Amino acid sequence: MPTELEELVEFISHGNTQVRQLAVENLVPFSLSQPAIFKTNQLLPVKDLKLLVRDYKKIASDAITILINLSTDRDVLEFLASDKEFLSTLLERVTNPTEPNANLLAMLLANLAKWDDLKHILNLERPAPKELQSSNKAIDQLLDLFVKGAEGTYNKDADFDYLAYFFADLAKHEEGRKYFLSKQDYDGVVPLTKITVFTEHKSDIRRKGVASTIKNVAFEIESHPSFLSEDEINILPYLLLPIMGNEEYEEEDSMSMLSDLQLLPPDKQRDSDPTIIQTHVETLMLLTTTREGRDLMREIKVYPIIRETHLRVDHDEMREACERLVQVLMRDEEGEEKVDEGMKALERSSKSGLKKPFSSGSSGWASQEAGRDEESDDDDDDVVEV
Repeated sequence: MPTELEELVEFISHGNTQVRQLAVENLVPFSLSQPAIFKTNQLLPVKDLKLLVRDYKKIASDAITILINLSTDRDVLEFLASDKEFLSTLLERVTNPTEPNANLLAMLLANLAKWDDLKHILNLERPAPKELQSSNKAIDQLLDLFVKGAEGTYNKDADFDYLAYFFADLAKHEEGRKYFLSKQDYDGVVPLTKITVFTEHKSDIRRKGVASTIKNVAFEIESHPSFLSEDEINILPYLLLPIMGNEEYEEEDSMSMLSDLQLLPPDKQRDSDPTIIQTHVETLMLLTTTREGRDLMREIKVYPIIRETHLRVDHDEMREACERLVQVLMRDEEGEEKVDEGMKALERSSKSGLKKPFSSGSSGWASQEAGRDEESDDDDDDVVEV
């Protein structure tokens, strides 16, 4: 005999609107505490929930929330993400300027990007809403939605911040990194340059996802010249400004810094999230892979900025990332000496006075509905993808 909870799950597909609404509304907490009840009958309840994404606003909202929570399960994740018709439904609705649940849909898409094969979306084509003025490629539409939709300017009910996490996961794949670095025919713009401006955005979610996307794209070593070029991606100002506060620097150092970093206002604040600062420092570390990157960072006085960040932000992992970067910048180049002139090893202000060994990790993110777990990597030699 089925339990009351099992009977409630059966009402997800009920023909009466009020019954469906009561069922999904009361099932939301159980999608976290007892997710197994939705995996019965070969995931039939999940199949029913997918249909409710098109239902009335409140029913759709609760159904999407349940799917977000359930998508942390690998079986459910693959069941959702591999359904091309369901993905088409999500894209159709999230790009609709009047969709009331667009932010929840963006969060669900971010979770679905954890399924590696979702990278096929990079080649998916579909009609774009005329309001979006984008191309017929789904990925272009989502990127334009993220940019144009910030602050509720495209959809008054959404800011699309969670799409930043979607992009970060796509950038784990070579195909994704190539997309972000390739000028698009429809607007002549390199996609990565569209999101770099958000490294100092007010939204923690948007800043964190963008920082992770930039870091993952930076694994394309052969593209580092375009990263560093002021006429191309010009990434350094967008990495350094968020980690700077209102500190004063020696005149000689200040005059050598990038023009965007000079004469900052006295109320300038560095990013409030040390994990985001850590991600930016790890991206800088990736950009030292080439001699060009190392020489440029020495020339524009990145060291004093890292020194002040290390001194003023109390976060062990972030400080370890700073120490690792400074060690690379101090290191003599082959056949040369004293490239570290004017730089000193960073010291810890901890009670022990010991400097911890470098380690780098993948800065994860968390959302209440999605239940994401922060992951870490203890490898002392590699900066790893998010």
